[in-house]
Amino acid sequence: MISPAVDVRSAPTGPLRPIEIASIAIFSGLTVVPAVIVAVVPMAAALGFAAPVPIALLAARTRLRAVIAAFVTTVAVTFAVAGLGTAFAVAATAVVGGIVGEVRRRGGGAAVLTLAALITSPLIAGISVALMWVLVPLRRLALEVFDNILTGLAKTVRVLGLDGVGDAIESFSGNVVDHWWLWIWIPGTVGTFLTILVAGWMLGKVLDRLADVRLDDTLEAAHTTVADEQPAPLPMRAVGVGYRYPGTTRDVLTGIDLELHPGEFVAVVGANGSGKSTLAKILSGVDPTIGVVDRPGSPGLGRAGGTALVLQRPEAQMLGSRVADDLVWGLPDDTAVDIDGLLAEVGLAGLGDRDTSDLSGGQQQRLAVAAALARGPRLVIADEVTSMVDPQGRHDLISILAELPRRHGITVVLITHRDSEARAADRIIHLTDGRVVDHHPEWMRPESAAPALASAPIGGQPLLAVDGVAHTYLQGSPWEVTALHSVNLRVDRGDGMLIVGGNGSGKSTLAWILAGLTEPTSGQVLLGGESVADNVGRVGLGFQHARLQLQKVSVGDEIMAVGGEKVGTTEVGRVLDLVSLPREFAAKRVDSLSGGQMRRVVLASLIASEPEVLVLDEPLAGLDPQAREEVLTVLASLRDHGATIVIISHDLESLDRVCNRRVELVAGVLEGGV
Repeated sequence: MISPAVDVRSAPTGPLRPIEIASIAIFSGLTVVPAVIVAVVPMAAALGFAAPVPIALLAARTRLRAVIAAFVTTVAVTFAVAGLGTAFAVAATAVVGGIVGEVRRRGGGAAVLTLAALITSPLIAGISVALMWVLVPLRRLALEVFDNILTGLAKTVRVLGLDGVGDAIESFSGNVVDHWWLWIWIPGTVGTFLTILVAGWMLGKVLDRLADVRLDDTLEAAHTTVADEQPAPLPMRAVGVGYRYPGTTRDVLTGIDLELHPGEFVAVVGANGSGKSTLAKILSGVDPTIGVVDRPGSPGLGRAGGTALVLQRPEAQMLGSRVADDLVWGLPDDTAVDIDGLLAEVGLAGLGDRDTSDLSGGQQQRLAVAAALARGPRLVIADEVTSMVDPQGRHDLISILAELPRRHGITVVLITHRDSEARAADRIIHLTDGRVVDHHPEWMRPESAAPALASAPIGGQPLLAVDGVAHTYLQGSPWEVTALHSVNLRVDRGDGMLIVGGNGSGKSTLAWILAGLTEPTSGQVLLGGESVADNVGRVGLGFQHARLQLQKVSVGDEIMAVGGEKVGTTEVGRVLDLVSLPREFAAKRVDSLSGGQMRRVVLASLIASEPEVLVLDEPLAGLDPQAREEVLTVLASLRDHGATIVIISHDLESLDRVCNRRVELVAGVLEGGV
């Protein structure tokens, strides 16, 4: 017996929750896409076996109400996109997915699923027969088309002298027309039976991979308030607060005592994994597992006069296609918002009609702050909002946040790893292993000045050559955006190249082109005289967000998957040594790692694949001081052993330990290249 993916007894009741609505939208889309592909491309019929899996996953991890909503949504969207016939097929697919997911949710194994398939397959196939029986014109048309095709085929083979084959084809066609319901029901039953079994097998694999990824909204409690209770998050007092995530055995927060008062600017610092983001959720209204949080009213997350959250990745918070639309998204229609005034306050004056997708990272974060202010909050919580922003953008954002207490009486809680940002606050709360400790200023070293590095090549052996590279997104459309203009660059063997530039300057686009993962609009990138696009893998790329690059369950599996067949346990141990991680980490689950550890695992994986060049996009973003030092030490060691490294970063301090050259991208134009 397989354990259920969801405890049925503890399943939520009542209206659909926000996390369920979001899941319905995602999984419905994942069901519609393969169904439409199969309808348009008959050769892709094999996708039909995978089509039930998204709905099955939803059914396995939520409840029947959500599955019914997903069924209605999926069928309606398919009907609008592909018509009635495909909508019927998708309806059957959704039913199959619901059956598979429900069996899994209730702990049923292969035997139970097989029994369910034997019972339901004839019924599902029978629905198709019933529909064809009712829709007489459609049935007649389909049978006439079928008969005409086979009759034509029979005549063709008779011309070739195969009269016996022609007679057999005509006999088969007549049999199908006369007994059409059997020819729909029997193959339909067999096909549905096989689809249920295949979908069940695929669902098991997916659920095994997602075993530690909970479908819970930890901020949901912050949304739930008594109807007549007005938002009043401040002053707030927490006494003996602790928190443990459901299904775990470790307390993330322990014995937290703190107060927040109106009109103050508070910084929260601490190492990766110390509980800072969990504390932000408690301040937003999530109930602690132990202790007391006292407020005059409700936290009012997202409500006028309540609490507003601004997160590390602004693109995850943008919903409107235009800046002005995004600013007021979700607000009641009768809410009066000074859009121009708010945009001017955060440095986005005149950009109300701009597409949000055209904004740089710094501009997106400013928009997120403006959207928070549109709710008129009394408490703003900013969680690592500057980690992906260039130095000037960081300075501007912190200036905006620091002015909110003085200009509007808003309390600001800033979670940060940066010394300059913490020093701007009225006071600092330091977390270590989930506890508040005394803050020592030396824990956060002041940021040093940008290193003075050479811009021109120093006369080494050329390895990577960028020749006249330009790139335009959505070329030829009204939305085209040129990211790079005629970039020329030479990277010598053993170089440590630092590429800097503001948000939106084209750095990440250049990184993907250097790795051969994006074809430039014009120009070329050569590695040892050969096109890098034809030799993907010879340049290893580390993503901005390390977690998105880690695909396997355990560290060892990840390293072996990236390194290829030649990498075994011995090689895994060797590369873990190179990135200063204990060999025991090979057995650790990826989801249990800190941010710094994830970045080092990505490095270990790339090293195992033996690339000729390492391109690392923002390798220090979001890391605490100790983790930054660990990653820098690893990179410096790799350079000392002859590695060629290209680093794209907003964090300039201490990178002279790794890099010997520096170039700058300004609006897609490279300054300091060859």
